[in-house]
Amino acid sequence: MSKSSFQFEQIGVIHSCYRQKFGIPRQPGIVTAAESELELLPPYNQENLVRGLEGFSHLWVHFIFHKTMEEGWRPTIRPPRLGGKQRMGVFATRSTHRPNPIGLSVVKLKSIQSGNGKLILRLAEADLLDGTPVIDIKPYLPYADALPEAKGGFAPLPAIMAEVEFSEAAMLKCLAYERQTGRSLIELIRQVLGQDPRPAYLRETTERRHGSALWDVNVVWESRGDHFLVTDLEPYS
Repeated sequence: MSKSSFQFEQIGVIHSCYRQKFGIPRQPGIVTAAESELELLPPYNQENLVRGLEGFSHLWVHFIFHKTMEEGWRPTIRPPRLGGKQRMGVFATRSTHRPNPIGLSVVKLKSIQSGNGKLILRLAEADLLDGTPVIDIKPYLPYADALPEAKGGFAPLPAIMAEVEFSEAAMLKCLAYERQTGRSLIELIRQVLGQDPRPAYLRETTERRHGSALWDVNVVWESRGDHFLVTDLEPYS
């Protein structure tokens, strides 16, 4: 049989608290404090295209792994859940390095906003990088899409969250940021760092300085053995 090629058109773009790949949770729903928006682009920014969508609590978002697509695909992957020490077939993982760089996430729909020529879906619990191109959305149907008896392969349960602490200076900066913006930055940091975003080859190291860009700040943190310590907050541009 002959193969076919297909071309997709971008229908929207993600505006997210995740400004870089490092720190993004490996699955949706893990970081409940994450906020993002899906802005529908012309000609898909018409209210009649989302009529009835407000009745659904969650959506399937189909998107493009735009930051890794130029790196090409890989036949086998070292999943983080296996410590980066075992290889699995790419189709047995959710790696971004796929033959077609298409991602799929379940996200929570908080509200739909329209005005001034814009149509925006406000989302929560997403694992999407700021600027991600979206190619389709579909409603999530609990009776068909939730399968509690399904097997989870080599990742049957969520990873255990690590403890995250703050230095006094970092906490004061976080509190000031929350007062100024109304964003729940402290809880977002706890959930993002708690899932240990470090690549497997760095998890044996301690007291190494890391930075995670969330919204418009760079969260500076380091590993302290059995927990992570947030030491500072810096402007991010």
